[in-house]
Parts: sequence; structure tokens; C-alpha cells
Amino acid sequence: MTQGQGFGFGLGKMKELAAAIQKAQQVQEGAKKLQEDLEKMEIEGVAAGGLVKVIMSGNQEPRRVEISPDLMSEGAEVVADLVTAAMKDAYLKSTTTMRERMEELTGGLSLPGM
Repeated sequence: MTQGQGFGFGLGKMKELAAAIQKAQQVQEGAKKLQEDLEKMEIEGVAAGGLVKVIMSGNQEPRRVEISPDLMSEGAEVVADLVTAAMKDAYLKSTTTMRERMEELTGGLSLPGM
């Protein structure tokens, strides 16, 4: 290195670094709000045309299961299979929602050097 050139971390790079830090802080704040929003969401998974419903949060926390009384005569195995199908539906919808919201949050994130 020749004398007077420093490490190549001049004012322009400092501005980029400051902007990146500010953006990271915004993403962190947005992630906290997103977490709160996901917790409040109720996402419904269904099976058998809505005769079985599973409701979970946007964080995949199970909230409740609703089973139509009309299904009770079908037997435990059928009901269990339908509850499982509704759970899978709710889980898929919930994870898709979470992923989409995270992509919205971090979509414009551009860090220098990456």
C-alpha cells in the first residue's frame, strides 16, 4: 500500500455502511411488527368442503378445530383423516403467508458488498 491511500474505506463507503445499518434497523423493526401481526392472524384450513376446519395463527400455532356434527357418524378414522388434511391445509396457508410477508419486508434489502 502506498502512503496516504488508507484502507479504501472513504466517505462514500461510510455512507453506504450507514445506509445499510439504517435499512437493517428498519427490517428489524418491521420483523417485530410482522411477528405481532402473524400472531394475531387466524388462518383457516379446511377439509371435506368445510365440514372440518383447523384455525391456526400466522406463526403456525394451533388455535382451534371445528368439526361438523354431521361427520360424527363417519367414525373416528375418517374424522381423524379429515382433521389431518385440514391441519395440512392450514399449515400450508400459514407458512405461505409468513413467507410472502417476509419477502415483502426484506424485498428491497441491498447491502453493500453482497
